[in-house]
Amino acid sequence: MGLRTKIGVAITATAAVVAVIMGLVVHHRTAGTQLDTARDTLLSRLGTAVEDHAAGIDRARTLINPERIPGPLRDAIDRGKRATYLDRSGPEPTLWAGSRLGRDVIVIRHPYTRETRNLEDLDEILWLAGGLGTAFACVVGVTLATVAGRRLNASARAAERITKGDLTARLRPRGGDDEIARLIVAVNTMADALAARIQAEREVTSNIAHELRTPVAGLVAAAALLPPGRPAEMVKDRAGRVRALMEDVLEVARLDGSAERADTDVTGLGELTRRAVRATAVPDGARVEVRVVRDALVETDGRRVERVLANLVTNAFRHGAAPVVAEVDGGVVRVRDNGPGFPPLLLTSGPQRFRTGSGSGLGLGLTIAAGQARVLGAKLGFANPEGGGAEATLDLTDSVRKEEAEPEARTAEEPPPGGRP
Repeated sequence: MGLRTKIGVAITATAAVVAVIMGLVVHHRTAGTQLDTARDTLLSRLGTAVEDHAAGIDRARTLINPERIPGPLRDAIDRGKRATYLDRSGPEPTLWAGSRLGRDVIVIRHPYTRETRNLEDLDEILWLAGGLGTAFACVVGVTLATVAGRRLNASARAAERITKGDLTARLRPRGGDDEIARLIVAVNTMADALAARIQAEREVTSNIAHELRTPVAGLVAAAALLPPGRPAEMVKDRAGRVRALMEDVLEVARLDGSAERADTDVTGLGELTRRAVRATAVPDGARVEVRVVRDALVETDGRRVERVLANLVTNAFRHGAAPVVAEVDGGVVRVRDNGPGFPPLLLTSGPQRFRTGSGSGLGLGLTIAAGQARVLGAKLGFANPEGGGAEATLDLTDSVRKEEAEPEARTAEEPPPGGRP
């Protein structure tokens, strides 16, 4: 149940309860006042009847020593009281009044039908007024809830866009100083602070990587001049890793901006997948199985597609386990492994730089893959299939050309010679 519905139901229920309470109060007050007035009138008539009987004048409406009177009224008269009693036991309600004069019991009665009907008419009016008031309150409540709900929904959508990385999302402030207006100001302030902090982080990361580029290049060149041997190989390997990491950091910084554009051309997705697998560095003796269920021509940036797929395959070997399968089915490429699967945080929040669920690596591989997919306008999804392992899906369906490549269904094992993802 949404907030708008909850507010509307709450206002309607409150209006209905108020209408019922007011109706009950008016009903009981009116009934009491009406009965008191009728009793006073009847007691006045009883006093006149007693005086007339004492003077020897008995009127037709006066009952002298009647055989049947209500029991409570008889008990009160026997105690010497002048009393009234409303009898509802018969087909029509009757108001009785009685008193004793010597040995005689003097009683008069008055039909209470008109008063009862008047009270019933009043109840109908109260129910009608309560229903109309409740309906009006419902309309007003739903209207107010709709206005408030739209403003809250706008705040929620802006927060969702910020969560997904759109730091330009802002809410349009409106007049007023209510809670929702303060929420809008708070969301905009949060977005400004978050954008400034992330921009500062990007600039620092990019500057550090740029500053490291020259000394790292000198380190790689110096390592190449070392005499052959195990120490030289270790220095070259470490220098290569530092250079690869530096290039990854620079690429992440570039992808964080908005200047990256895809250079599109038409290529078969199956061929792009095989090239990406061949260019991927995998453990010695490992193989990547490429399955082309249905090939397709895609109009996209082939270099970026290869970069995404190479990072997915590398991640499958680094954090998963063999066998690793890259399957092409139309405009979709699925990379599956037989490891423990993606961590829950990645499934819910997507790749996070400098964060990995396995405890190794810096989390830049999948971050770069997600950034490249965003530049391509493709969808990159992550899931843990029921059979175990992890599955990353690159969806290029929107880039598929109408004149697709010839369907093919074949399986190949690609022993990639090496390269950097």
